[in-house]
Amino acid sequence: MVSDKDLLAYDYKKDFPLLANMDVAYLDNAATAQRPLCVIEAERDFYLKHNANPLRGLYQLAMEATDAYEDARTAVQKFINAKHFEEIIFTRNTTESLNLVAYSYALHNLQPGDEIVTTIMEHHSNMLPWRMAAAQTGATLKYIECAADGSIADEALAQAITAKTKIVAMAQVSNVLGRLNPVEKAVELAHKVGAVAVIDAAQSAPHMAIDVQKLDADFLAFSGHKMMGPMGIGVLYGKKKLLDAMPPFLSGGEMISMVSRDGQEYAPLPHKFEAGTVNAGAAAGLHAAIDYINSIGFDIIEAREAALTRLAFEGMRQIEGVRIIGSPNVEEHKGIITFTIDGVHPHDIAAILDADGVNIRAGNHCAQPLLDHLCTGATARVSLAFYNDEADVRRLLDSLKTIRERMGYGR
Repeated sequence: MVSDKDLLAYDYKKDFPLLANMDVAYLDNAATAQRPLCVIEAERDFYLKHNANPLRGLYQLAMEATDAYEDARTAVQKFINAKHFEEIIFTRNTTESLNLVAYSYALHNLQPGDEIVTTIMEHHSNMLPWRMAAAQTGATLKYIECAADGSIADEALAQAITAKTKIVAMAQVSNVLGRLNPVEKAVELAHKVGAVAVIDAAQSAPHMAIDVQKLDADFLAFSGHKMMGPMGIGVLYGKKKLLDAMPPFLSGGEMISMVSRDGQEYAPLPHKFEAGTVNAGAAAGLHAAIDYINSIGFDIIEAREAALTRLAFEGMRQIEGVRIIGSPNVEEHKGIITFTIDGVHPHDIAAILDADGVNIRAGNHCAQPLLDHLCTGATARVSLAFYNDEADVRRLLDSLKTIRERMGYGR
């Protein structure tokens, strides 16, 4: 059996120019990941060698740009094991993907009296679109509450999802608690009552294998920038039969096949949902990010992140005044540890850590209803990636040990 020490011995930072060239422990990976050189070079290569408007020109450069863009779609299809190429829609990010479902599916399928079920622990991006859809259609938005450790009981799921339920929306992994949610059970219960299941995979896609056919999700969304791809590129997976029946989210160029003075015909999937000039350079970068992840393998990624999380979690529990939010079991924190320090505002925690070369996130993490539910205000959050190392965690712990004294406690 491989020990944690052996598992953490390999230096992945050499693949990441920013990490290789800066003296920083970057522990804000839940917000955005760093980019390996291969991703930066792929996007650069697109603009140096293939830059033209994809899908429109018949000259060589335009065809090369189209190939780069559609090859990225194929890479995403294989990455999440989608059945059809057309089920992969490129957007700007997870937020836009979820809004696309809310506007193009929910607004056209919900009626007064229908119910949307989500959880109290959702990122605002998987909450506010459904609130909008409920307000505009007369549907009701229901929240499933979690326990203090972040768990959702099977009974709570079963009670919330009823014959009135039309949409069930849930994050696969909480961006605050790092908790792996029971999405398989949620999908199963949704389908039993004829509802569709929408999965926010922003915090799971970079860290674990996803098989949308096995999961049987109707829609699933994630962002490129959280999985080491460029900013400004996101993915919406949707079952083909649902996407075919949905009207476009945006109108304009490229999403049509014909326009007359009095009408139009929409382009077939996936282009019906990709109006205007697309972000082909970022798509090329996302393709490279997927290839890089595949070259390492999720078995290594998950094992390294689990080892780093364990090291940080156990070390933080030994520091006076540090209180970890969520489960007391390290296995239930998928690379994310959210915490407070007695008497110290999270913004001060982040500022002191930053002075020591440690980057973390402080605030409400776009999940204010969850923090209200847990009876806490702002918190600090450490989020790890496989390219972090033991030195990053030690640096974090050494700095955390000094914070209360530097803030005037314990003198």
